[in-house]
Amino acid sequence: MTLPDWLDPLWEAAEMRAADKHAIEDAGVPSLDLMERAGAGLARVIADGTGDGRIRIVIGKGNNGGDGLVAARLLREDGHEVDVLAVGNPDELQGDARANLDRLPGEGPRDFHPAALHDSAAIVDAMLGTGFTGEPREPVAGAIRAINEARAGAASAPTAAPVVVACDVPSGVNASTGEVSGEAVEADVTVTFHGPKVGLYVEPGKTYAGRIEVVEIGIPRGAPAPVAAGLITERVLLLVPARARTGNKFRSGTVVVAGGARGLTGAPAMAALSSMRTGAGYVQLAVPEPAETVLDLRLMEAMTHALPHEDGAHVEEGAAKVVALSERAGAIVLGPGIGRTDGAVAFARSVAREVGVSLLIDADGLNAHADHLELLADRAAPTVLTPHDGELGRLLGIDSSEVGEHRIAHARAAATRSGAIVVLKGDDTLVVPPEGSIAISAGATPALATAGTGDVLSGLIGALLAKGMDAFQAACAGVYAHARAGRVAADRQGADHVIAGDVIDALPDGLRRPA
Repeated sequence: MTLPDWLDPLWEAAEMRAADKHAIEDAGVPSLDLMERAGAGLARVIADGTGDGRIRIVIGKGNNGGDGLVAARLLREDGHEVDVLAVGNPDELQGDARANLDRLPGEGPRDFHPAALHDSAAIVDAMLGTGFTGEPREPVAGAIRAINEARAGAASAPTAAPVVVACDVPSGVNASTGEVSGEAVEADVTVTFHGPKVGLYVEPGKTYAGRIEVVEIGIPRGAPAPVAAGLITERVLLLVPARARTGNKFRSGTVVVAGGARGLTGAPAMAALSSMRTGAGYVQLAVPEPAETVLDLRLMEAMTHALPHEDGAHVEEGAAKVVALSERAGAIVLGPGIGRTDGAVAFARSVAREVGVSLLIDADGLNAHADHLELLADRAAPTVLTPHDGELGRLLGIDSSEVGEHRIAHARAAATRSGAIVVLKGDDTLVVPPEGSIAISAGATPALATAGTGDVLSGLIGALLAKGMDAFQAACAGVYAHARAGRVAADRQGADHVIAGDVIDALPDGLRRPA
């Protein structure tokens, strides 16, 4: 298995170990040379971000500490004032880390104490590396707290706050998942080696990592490539089909949006507008009869269909009309504005079970399947689910905070149980299939944190599905274009003033193919 060429690779800890092993055992690169290059890159970033003040490098007992010792030596040789503070007994250092302790000029490591961080220009976290999992134990946990307190305390003081630099991965962050169990260093910048790690781009690790700087350390070409995850790039937009000169509205993609209870017509309207702006040639809305007139007036380019209702809400009998419409459609977008009545739940489940084309489920369409993901597992056609943390929690029957703490694991669990592509929305939106590589979006903006932007994403991905794109590719292209459109809208309006309609208007920019 290889990553698609439109994903930039990210490394899990095991994949990084395999690359190191190849360099050392197969290519004959001395491990001490790898550590030297890592420490040199770390020292360069520290020097570039630090003035004339004192630098404190906090080392652990493994190779991460060895990288810190290389940086300390090189910085001292360049005239910087550097203190090395050891968490644990430095006499227990072994291998390459021990060799670099012996090379350290000047004063040796001192025992770590929180007071030693006072008045630092930079604090370097070189305690726990990519192999760490679980919860940090003392004395490392105490050192992590002290680093964070020094950063936070100085930020509120007259003196400048120290720059906190993490070596490879912030201590306490799981490099493969971004999970944080207990304490973790809050870095301003993370200097990571050979390639970026998955956990630096997935919350909560993404927040702890700060800015990412990748340092090449001399692992030769031919090393095992990562396959677990990648960052979505604009190259995915090259997969989006363009309208054919000899085509027609049906060949450009037909989308049916099923939703829109009385009083909830905005959501399906935005999903429909988004599908049209994405390039779908024909968009239809299946809504309860009382909502039809409202949507007819709102959407000149779409066709509305009145469905049976009870007090303006969907009922199960309406599913038959959606199934009939699906016979000439490329994709169904199910959920925007359907509400949570018993009839709406039955309607959503019936539509999901019976339509035989690509299906995107969002909003209350997801809530209709709360703790019943197995209802989707027998679908033959592709399914895409687009939950936020709360919706994914309801789908899995767990608290949303659990989702936030273990995003990859829970997205994968939902994908496996449902057989669907799961798009877990957030600042680090994840696109997770039941098995295989996952894709991560690194380009979100706070401008998207406003009502209706999820409906825009649903209509966008729905249109790409209707154009015949593979479901994983469509989800990734939709996530990328949505984030980029959000940034364009923020540039035009200011991030605090963007509304969902602004994002729809920016979709042509979001979907623009690379030159």
